[in-house]
Amino acid sequence: MAGAQADATGLAGRYATALFDLAQEREALDAVTGDLARFRQLLDESAEFSRLVRSPIVSRDDQVKAVTAIADTLGVSELTRNFVGYVASQRRLFSLAAMIRAFEALVARARGEVIAEVSSAHALTDEQKGALETALKQAVGGAVAIRTTVDPSLIGGLVVRVGSRMIDGSIRTKLHSLKLAMKGVG
Repeated sequence: MAGAQADATGLAGRYATALFDLAQEREALDAVTGDLARFRQLLDESAEFSRLVRSPIVSRDDQVKAVTAIADTLGVSELTRNFVGYVASQRRLFSLAAMIRAFEALVARARGEVIAEVSSAHALTDEQKGALETALKQAVGGAVAIRTTVDPSLIGGLVVRVGSRMIDGSIRTKLHSLKLAMKGVG
């Protein structure tokens, strides 16, 4: 896995690589991946959790207590609980989202998958995710791991990023293009 580790640079990459190595050693990649997905969802959906993670005012001890209590509430594995507790104890919670992304990239690479980041105006149903995954597998020609986020500013439609390619089918972008086209007419 040395190739994946070489790409995981910077603070987030180093933490993600350490967690990846531990999870792989303990044969807990699937469990930790699921745990971190719950933390990522919490970061996306909870303004209070995002404030806790980013706040330099909250003490180290309070961050550790809060994040381990949240880990217990989420029912995550001991490895994930210890990881987020350690990250908090080192005053690195501000980088948790980047650590999760780096970890997911390492897991995807180990599984031979490509990560597709999908933003939508509303949460996608399981049926929509399945159809999107099927379409992306055909387009990419291989396995695809979908990471979804909700961005209400899109109004509708999707924005899909796979590697350096981006497909923007959002209503916001279509309205912006229409606005520019109308300015040229008048």
